[in-house]
Amino acid sequence: MCDARSPIDDAQVESNRVRTITDLAKLAGVSPGTVSRALAGKSLVNAKTREKIEAIAREHGFRPNQMASRLRRQKTGVIGVIIPLGHEQKQQVSDTFFLTLLGHLADELTARGYDLMLRRVVPAADEDWLDPFIGSGMIDGVIVVGQSDQFDRLEEIAERYRPMVVWGQHREGQRHCVVGTDNLLGGKLAMERLIAAGATRLAFVGDTNAPEFAARFAGARHVAQAFGLDLAEMPAHLATSGMTSEIAALMRKAKGRFDGLFAATDLLALACIGELRQLGIDVPKQMKLVGFDDLPIARQTTPALTTVRQDIAVGARAMIDLLLRRVADEDTESIVMPPALIARETA
Repeated sequence: MCDARSPIDDAQVESNRVRTITDLAKLAGVSPGTVSRALAGKSLVNAKTREKIEAIAREHGFRPNQMASRLRRQKTGVIGVIIPLGHEQKQQVSDTFFLTLLGHLADELTARGYDLMLRRVVPAADEDWLDPFIGSGMIDGVIVVGQSDQFDRLEEIAERYRPMVVWGQHREGQRHCVVGTDNLLGGKLAMERLIAAGATRLAFVGDTNAPEFAARFAGARHVAQAFGLDLAEMPAHLATSGMTSEIAALMRKAKGRFDGLFAATDLLALACIGELRQLGIDVPKQMKLVGFDDLPIARQTTPALTTVRQDIAVGARAMIDLLLRRVADEDTESIVMPPALIARETA
């Protein structure tokens, strides 16, 4: 049988509840500043007093407001992640590449004791899309996923804002700090594989307005020309809502015209496989195909996708490491990771 609690008892419990450092200081018979220093482990507070304060805090289940503490130290413990989509305005964060990279970034930030704040923006030509984010006081630094068509804007921001790291294509002499893959070399590896597999009528599937895709195309074209072959462009976008119909139209044009395709991403390559199957074109007997990224789904397709791997997990860790060093006001260099050809069944 439970004992009934009177309203007076409840009021007494409520009045003794420790909600703030000031409440805890009254119980301990010390100043709020002493409590704050004790809970922060400062050596200025003697061991006996600190142990007393910690014991009272445990007894009352008191935990200091970490966000308020961070703000006093002028640190938020939050890293911003922003995805600019100037060239692919209908692309979604649910894109498999974004989800894979964001997952690795979140894991690494959590391990470092940080939270993540995510934004997706579609920059207008004259919009200061990054300034409100980095000037909000809500983040300690920012990771930009992709340069999109915003290379010049990122260069301008880098002149005055140090704690920023970008996933993207590195150009000699650029100011903003980048982590990314050697996309030029990746394009060369893809084209070498297609030609070695016997393809001679070649096309690139993707939008070369993005710096990374432009570099992949340039590398592939360099190899094709070295073999005396042409490389056609088949512009394609990554907007999930329109990708299927766009790729279907491209594959109808490709039928009988090409026998080797280099897709700018694995997602485009997978869409190509599906549409080629609908057209009765056998991959790889009638059409060789190479993708780029080596997303987890690439090995699960039928046939399994030959692709160029960029190590997204390693890249995510590198981005966090560089960013936290820049938050600490260190100078850092960009990192360009080597790609690797992953030979499977499509080429």
